[in-house]
Amino acid sequence: MKKIALAAALSLAATSAFAGNVEPAPVEPVVIVEDTSSSAGGIIVPLLALVLIAAAVAAND
Repeated sequence: MKKIALAAALSLAATSAFAGNVEPAPVEPVVIVEDTSSSAGGIIVPLLALVLIAAAVAAND
């Protein structure tokens, strides 16, 4: 009977020792993927400005 009581006491002590977790659970970082714009958008405005300047210079001649 003493062995059963000792085994029960040890099993209760062992389960309470491992009941909690000290460290928080690891969380995976969220990866955000953004679409990149094309490089053609940055060249249209300067080309249009060159065409307008060329047209203005040609009209003055």
